[in-house]
Amino acid sequence: MDRVSTASMFPGVIQAREQMWMAWQQVKAPVIVPLLQLAVYICLTLSVMLFVEKVYMAVVITTVRLLGRRPETQYKWEPMGDDAELGTSAYPMVLIQIPMYNEKEVYQLSIGAACGLSWPSDRIIIQVLDDSTDDSIKELVQIECRKWANKGVNIKYAIRDDRVGYKAGALRQGLKHSYVKECEYVVIFDADFQPEPDFLLRTIPFLIHNPKVALVQGRWTFVNADENMMTRMQEMSLDYHFFVEQQVGSSTYGFFGFNGTAGVWRISAVNEAGGWKDRTTVEDMDLSVRASLKGWKYIFLKDLEVKSELPSTFKAFRHQQHRWSCGPANLFRKMVMEICKNKKVTLWTKIYVIYSFFFIRKIVGHIVTFIFYCIVIPMTVFIPEVQIPKWGLVYIPSIITLLNSVGTPRSFHLLMFWILFENVMSLHRTKATLSGLLEAGGKVNEWVVTEKLGDIMKTKSKAARKPRLRIGDRLHLMELCTGLYLFFCGCYDLAHGKNHYYIYLYLQAIAFIIVGFGYVGTFVPQS
Repeated sequence: MDRVSTASMFPGVIQAREQMWMAWQQVKAPVIVPLLQLAVYICLTLSVMLFVEKVYMAVVITTVRLLGRRPETQYKWEPMGDDAELGTSAYPMVLIQIPMYNEKEVYQLSIGAACGLSWPSDRIIIQVLDDSTDDSIKELVQIECRKWANKGVNIKYAIRDDRVGYKAGALRQGLKHSYVKECEYVVIFDADFQPEPDFLLRTIPFLIHNPKVALVQGRWTFVNADENMMTRMQEMSLDYHFFVEQQVGSSTYGFFGFNGTAGVWRISAVNEAGGWKDRTTVEDMDLSVRASLKGWKYIFLKDLEVKSELPSTFKAFRHQQHRWSCGPANLFRKMVMEICKNKKVTLWTKIYVIYSFFFIRKIVGHIVTFIFYCIVIPMTVFIPEVQIPKWGLVYIPSIITLLNSVGTPRSFHLLMFWILFENVMSLHRTKATLSGLLEAGGKVNEWVVTEKLGDIMKTKSKAARKPRLRIGDRLHLMELCTGLYLFFCGCYDLAHGKNHYYIYLYLQAIAFIIVGFGYVGTFVPQS
C-alpha cells in the first residue's frame, strides 16, 4: 500500500496552517515590527536613563570616599558625657518604639536589645506596640515586658482594639500617650532588629547639635544572609541600597527614604510633617518625603550596623517585595504634584526626589528589567527584522550589574545567579509597581507582615526539613508560565533564530521554573 502523504490525510489542517502563516505575514510587517521596534526604543531609552543614574551614584560615592566625607565631618557631633551639675538630665528623653504583630520567634530579641541600650534608665522609655491577634503570643510579650520592668527598665506595653493603619496606625497611636510628651526623640526598631548598646550614643548627638536634622538612620546587617541562595541574593541588593543609594542621598541632598526601622526621629519634625499616615504601604517613605518638604535634613551612618533578619522563604519575600514596590509607586502618584508645588526646597532637590529617587529607582528600575529582558528581547527571536544594538544588549546591562555588585564583594562569584534572580523578581515588582501607579486591584494598600523565624533556624536541623510540594502553596504559576515562554523562545532561537540568545533564554527560563516550583530557598551557596 502506498504511503499516504500527510497533506492528503489532513488537508484541512495544512490549509489552516497556510492561512495562519499568510495572515501573520500580512500583519507582521505593517503592525508587529513597528510596535516591537518602538518597544525596543523605549526600553533602550529607559535603560540609558537607569545607566546614567547608576554611573552618577558611582561617581558621587567614589568622590565621597576619596575626599573622606563622613557625617562626623559634615555635621557637628560631640560625644555624650555626664554633667556634674545636671546629672542624667543632661541626656534628652528618648522613646523606643517596637511595633510587632504575632512575632513569636523574635519578640525577645528586639525587646532585650532595646532594654540593653546604653542610656540613663530615667531618660528612656521602651514602648512595645503589640498588634498581635494571637492571645497566647500577647501573653508571652506581656510576660517579657514585666520581666524587664522588674529589672528597673521603664517599659510600656500598649495594645489597640484594632489594626487600623497597620504599622503606621500603631506608631501614630503610640505617640499619643501622655508620657511621650516629655520625649524629644523617637527610635523605631522592628521586631527582628537588634541594635548594639551604643546605638543611642552614636546617633542622638547628631540631633542635639544639628537642629535642622530630623532623622539619623543606621545600616541593616543580616544574621541569616548565608542561610540559602535567596538570602544571599537579598543581601546583595540591600547592601547596594545602603552602601550606595542611602549614602549618596545623605551626602548630597540630605535626603533619603527612612527604612522604617533602625532610625532616630526628632519628634517635633514628625509632628510638623503631619505624623504617621497609612495611605500607602510605605509609611516610612511617606513621612520622609513630607518632612523633607518642610526643610528637614537626614543623616545616614553606614558604620552604624543593626542586626536584622532577611525573609528566608519565597512566600515571605514576595509579600515584602510587593509592599516595597507597590507602596513607592502609589506614594509617587499621590505626592508628585505636592513636591512640584513646594516652596521650601530647592529646584535641584525636587528634581532629585521626583526623577532619581522615585521615577528611576522605584519605577523605571523595576519595569524595564522585566519588560526588556523577559518580554521584548525574547520576542525579537521571532522577528529578526528588529535588531537590538550591542551597547543596549550587552554593555549597559553589564556595567549596571557590576556597579550593583560593589556593596557585597564577597558575593561577586554569585553575580550571574543574582542577575537571573533579580529578573525573576522583576515580574512581581513590575506588577506591584503598575498596581501602585494605577491604584488597580485590591492589594494596593494590603499589609502582609513579613514572616520572621528568629532563632528557630538554629534549633531545627536543615536535614530535618522535608521537601514538600503542594499545589497552591509552593507552585507559582506566573513564574512557570514566564519560564515556559522563555524556554520556547530559546528553542525557536536555537532552531531557526539568527540572534543567538538561546543560552540566556534557557538560563533565565530555568531560573523562572525553579522559582515557580518554590525551590529557590533550598539551595545553599558556597561562600
